[in-house]
Amino acid sequence: MANFQRRTVLALSGALLTGSLLAQSTAAVRVASKIDTEGKLLGHMMTLVLEAGGIKVDNKTGFGTTKILRGAMIAGEIDIYPEYTGNGAFFFSDAANPAWKNAQAGYARVSALDLEKNKIVWLTPAPANNTWAIAVRKDVAAANKLKTLADLGPWISAGGQFKLAASAEFAERSDALPAFQAAYGFKLKPEQLLTLAGGDTSVTIRAAAEQTSGVNAAMAYGTDGPVSALGLVILEDPKGVQPVYAPTPIIRSSVLAQHPKIKGLLAAVFMHLDGPTLQALNAKIQLEGQDAKKVAAEFLRSKKLIS
Repeated sequence: MANFQRRTVLALSGALLTGSLLAQSTAAVRVASKIDTEGKLLGHMMTLVLEAGGIKVDNKTGFGTTKILRGAMIAGEIDIYPEYTGNGAFFFSDAANPAWKNAQAGYARVSALDLEKNKIVWLTPAPANNTWAIAVRKDVAAANKLKTLADLGPWISAGGQFKLAASAEFAERSDALPAFQAAYGFKLKPEQLLTLAGGDTSVTIRAAAEQTSGVNAAMAYGTDGPVSALGLVILEDPKGVQPVYAPTPIIRSSVLAQHPKIKGLLAAVFMHLDGPTLQALNAKIQLEGQDAKKVAAEFLRSKKLIS
């Protein structure tokens, strides 16, 4: 009788274990994203590619802010979402580390820290940088051979006609405009700065595009959609004054172990997402009013990543 009971218990335990593993393997991967334009774009791309790869997905695109997503990820409430490498400086209270200002070093550091402390894997990053930047009108850039902030400093110091639209935060924060000025050897006079309420870069970019109050440059983010569409160009930051914010899909290690093909599927997407590409795609949503999922699908089809 004892042997029969033992065999019964073992059989039931085996059945429960098999059922548990089967449930894990068939559970939908919960794909989330931030609520901003680029977050939704990337979230839809990830969802569409995983579905095309035969992976069951629970689409949570537009889930919330960075703080909400981060908490949900660590709590195991979502499985994967697009994040930015530079945010590792804040996640781990490590802002003083110079690694964040280098694309490869920042990626390596956040990858190691997140895997060790949270069992979160950072997959292949995009070759883009969605960080604070200064954009100038294309006609001004062309006429004065401005390609980087290293070109901008000497031109302004020599009397170049320059006026920047920016938020008060950008103008005052030590790691924003003051950091650019210190690194590249220029100092804007009060009359060279138009301070606008809030931090909406679409407003500053439009001010430069329309030459509001003589403005010909704007505070921007590296992958802002309106930049190129409204006739501006972002000046490169060769000294790496700002942290690098490379868009990167991050995933819980346990989920990646169940679905190892996710790494390759998403690498094939993110390798195409450089700065100009993201600017153009974001512009379709921000300026043309196109649906983010439609824009994502059309892009993926153009790269033959979905049918």
